[in-house]
Amino acid sequence: MRVIVRTVSELCITIGTLIVLFVAYVLFWTGVKADSAMDRQVDRLQERWSKGTVKQSPAPGSPAAPANTKPGPYKDGEPFALMYIPRLGFTWNKPVLEGTKVNTLKKGLGHYANTARLGRKGNFAVAGHRRTYGDPFKDFPKLRAGDAVVLTDGVTWFTYRIDKGPYKTLPTDIEVIDPVPRKSGYTRPGRYLTLTTCEPEWGHSHRLIVWAHLDATQPVEEGKPEALRR
Repeated sequence: MRVIVRTVSELCITIGTLIVLFVAYVLFWTGVKADSAMDRQVDRLQERWSKGTVKQSPAPGSPAAPANTKPGPYKDGEPFALMYIPRLGFTWNKPVLEGTKVNTLKKGLGHYANTARLGRKGNFAVAGHRRTYGDPFKDFPKLRAGDAVVLTDGVTWFTYRIDKGPYKTLPTDIEVIDPVPRKSGYTRPGRYLTLTTCEPEWGHSHRLIVWAHLDATQPVEEGKPEALRR
């Protein structure tokens, strides 16, 4: 009996240790790896932009933008923009990569490839982890109508303003990234932004959504937009 009790006790301790190590991995190590991966994506963007290798057309609607110009194609898994959300902190900024594959979302935020491009007509939709892999959208529920979401592609600043959310829905509700999302309150085509993340904080049974419209654009050489000025 003593041998059985001792064996069961040791087994429980071993299982407990493994659980603690797994939790530490999920909470800490994935975050460390993700932060490092996101930093590398930001460095890649900054290096590309500093060399002037970005081939994007001017901001939509600007005098320098011909009606038939289009941005260069986004490459799957590659970064193409940086996102800033002042409500989540003035030091909060994340790279946006093309696609929403598992490995892509470990490196930053992911653009739904079947949605509009940054600043263009339609719905530019982006997904991000709520928890793990850097916790990019940990504070997503803090977002409110009127908050700014600012992005840059190295040529232009795009300032979006949140109109609705966070809105809770099911993962099967793919209409939230439609060109004109039915539940967003928008009734006509425009230049929209949709952000999506998991709900609850440590689960994925639902999704949280915010919708925004393009409020302003300006060339990068003019400095940071007002929303990013302290």
